[in-house]
Amino acid sequence: MTVGWHFLYEGLVKLTNPAWSSKAYLLDSGGWFSDFFFWIAHHAALLKFVDQFNALGLSLIGLFLVLGIFSRIAAVGGAFLLALYYLSHPPFPGIEYFFPSDGSYFIVNKILVELMALAVIYHLPAENRIGLRRFVLLKKKDDAE
Repeated sequence: MTVGWHFLYEGLVKLTNPAWSSKAYLLDSGGWFSDFFFWIAHHAALLKFVDQFNALGLSLIGLFLVLGIFSRIAAVGGAFLLALYYLSHPPFPGIEYFFPSDGSYFIVNKILVELMALAVIYHLPAENRIGLRRFVLLKKKDDAE
């Protein structure tokens, strides 16, 4: 639920702020894939699509994880977004960013940790024990009895 809350909150903040854009973040990219992120940032229509996809994706993934529904799908979607964030700003030695991170990282950062948490959610879905799906399963079980 905590990973879901983080995704949901980040998505809603972006959806409710009409001035939000990922352009500065993308232009601050480093590492092997920085040219790809620069390319996105320099194409207005593509950037608008990426911004909307990102904000809506974060919100839906977060909502699904918090509610305990479609958790495996949400885990895959969340891992995809987090992988893009990690590739955009890898915490490797020698790469400096304009915007400072909120910690000192070497290869493993909070993005990678959250991605690994989503891998656990994918492999060990708990939606049968917590969340809305549990209540649906309990109702079906009661109806069968």
